[in-house]
Amino acid sequence: MTMKPRAKKYRIRGSGPQTGSPAAKEEKGKGVSGEVSNAREVSVEQEIQEIRKEGLTGRQLRMARRVAQKHGLKATSDFDAVRLLRAKGVDPFQRGNAIIVSENTTDGEGSRTQLPQVVPLAKTNLPSTNVDTAGARAKAILDVQRDIARRRRRKLFLLFTRLAFFVLLPTILVGYYYYNIATPMYSTTTQFVIQKANSPGGGKISSLFGGTGLATSQDSITVQSYLQSRDAMLRLDQEYGFKAHFSQDWIDPIQRLDPDATNEQTYKLYKRHVILSYDPTEGIVKMEVIAADPDTSVLYSNALISYAEEQVDHMTARMRDDQMKGAQENYADAKEQLDKAQEKVNSLQESLQVINTEVEVALLTNSISLLEQELLQAELSLEELRSNPRPNPAKLAPLERKIATLKNKIQEVRGKLVSGSGNNVSVARRTSELRSAEREVETRTMMLEAALQQLENARVEANRQTRYLSMGVSPVKPDEAAYPRKFENTILALLIFSGAYLMISLTASILREQVSS
Repeated sequence: MTMKPRAKKYRIRGSGPQTGSPAAKEEKGKGVSGEVSNAREVSVEQEIQEIRKEGLTGRQLRMARRVAQKHGLKATSDFDAVRLLRAKGVDPFQRGNAIIVSENTTDGEGSRTQLPQVVPLAKTNLPSTNVDTAGARAKAILDVQRDIARRRRRKLFLLFTRLAFFVLLPTILVGYYYYNIATPMYSTTTQFVIQKANSPGGGKISSLFGGTGLATSQDSITVQSYLQSRDAMLRLDQEYGFKAHFSQDWIDPIQRLDPDATNEQTYKLYKRHVILSYDPTEGIVKMEVIAADPDTSVLYSNALISYAEEQVDHMTARMRDDQMKGAQENYADAKEQLDKAQEKVNSLQESLQVINTEVEVALLTNSISLLEQELLQAELSLEELRSNPRPNPAKLAPLERKIATLKNKIQEVRGKLVSGSGNNVSVARRTSELRSAEREVETRTMMLEAALQQLENARVEANRQTRYLSMGVSPVKPDEAAYPRKFENTILALLIFSGAYLMISLTASILREQVSS
């Protein structure tokens, strides 16, 4: 049951004195002032209902509440704030809160601006029946709800329109390109590993990491960098026509390469169609080559593998050559010095006419020993003859001559050992020179043996530095196109456009809120 408030009937004569005059006060009295107050409340309720019907937005109502607080008006609601501001002559929806009503009067004082005045109570047409305030309020609430629903539908429609224009339409275009226009590309996958030759003489650390990818990680990274370089691209273009292949007319315009493209543009396309990756845990280099037909894809893969093998050989060849070159030079120099020392020994033997000085010294020493023994016998015989009281002069004289001859001979033989006579060189000097030459020969022989050992070690080290490129997965001709990935790329485009729209919308909302506040 709806409760209806009581409303008193009243009538105000318009021909009487003005409302605020003393005569009117005396005429109406206290009863009339009560009726005017009740009529004023009804008029306020009607004004609020009229404001509700205007369909003001929440933002406008909040702005009106702030403007009312700024002017010191005590409003019971947002609609009451709009009513009070309009009664005061202030536009609640204008930034400057300017006065919106102006009238020109000519009362003798010139032109001046007047604020809108409240309609006098005497001129107000009051209802003659009771006002159903609760029903009017319910109707107003229903109207507001319908207005909110209508505005929500309009905003939702605008939202779907923007999403369709900025997200769905570009996604449909991208999907149409991938499904109907994009040229299918064929992919050939290859895997290879760079291995190091095992060395039985390596240390514990080298043997520990010899079977892992750490031993050849640097070589693998170097090969990967070379295959992704401009040098490999230019070589592939010169030998197999990489640029001409991607410049064919039947390739779609987005993936097609301009026939007059620069090397930089070709290199960008090369990096997108030759994809390499390196697995440091296993030491495996993975390569994927993409081309417009399967035969070309396999051809490019085999060509790049041959380039990688040449690069591996080139990296280790210089190291092996440097090691072997130094060892070979040392060995050749040691052999040459040994030959010179041996030639010097031969020259001394020929000039001194001595094969072995030790044998000659031994002969001279034996000769001196024999001569000294014979001298000793002669001296004993001489002493025996002289011991007689009357020695025989015929025996004494020859024995003395013999002793003198033996002494001279011993002196001569000793002279051959320590000093030379004429052009002859002493045995001691010849022995010293010959022994010095022989020691040099022995030294050069030891150096030659060391150089030979160094050469052998260098050969082993060179063999250990050798790298081999072993194929893990060989190139196989594909029978189905791997690119483009139609569904995945379309979903990715949808996510990208959605994210861009979301970021732009959030940015615009934040800027709008900052400007309005």
